Amino acid sequence: MGIRRISRETALQALFYMDSCQNASERAVKLFCDNFPPSEDAKDFFLKLVNGVIENQTRLDEIIERFSNNWKVYRMGCVDRNVLRIAAYEVLYCPDIPHKVAINEAIDIGKKFGTEESGAFINGILDSIRIALEKGEIKTESIKTT
Repeated sequence: MGIRRISRETALQALFYMDSCQNASERAVKLFCDNFPPSEDAKDFFLKLVNGVIENQTRLDEIIERFSNNWKVYRMGCVDRNVLRIAAYEVLYCPDIPHKVAINEAIDIGKKFGTEESGAFINGILDSIRIALEKGEIKTESIKTT
């Protein structure tokens, strides 16, 4: 398994933890890392994803809801919700990562940690976001990047 996949899976676990206890703070990230330290190779990308999602969560959730066909983010399963947040962050704000790579990684991680329907659900939303971004229908200047 590649370093970025490990970073993504660990970021999902950290965000799942913070989502479950409704505490997305620096202290929560530190607590997670103290108990489940990411490998040194994976740590930088892990922190980029976690901090990017936390800093931009409100806007990411708005974009995800916009393309989720009447699903509110808070009603989605915790795994699906956080996989979508990570991948949306990558698609929108990590120009070094091809969109299709971010989407395929999200689908695979969703299938691994989510439900039987997670892969198709995640794919549909992320592909819609990708298309809208490529058409210029999504503005990204209001989102901070880490």
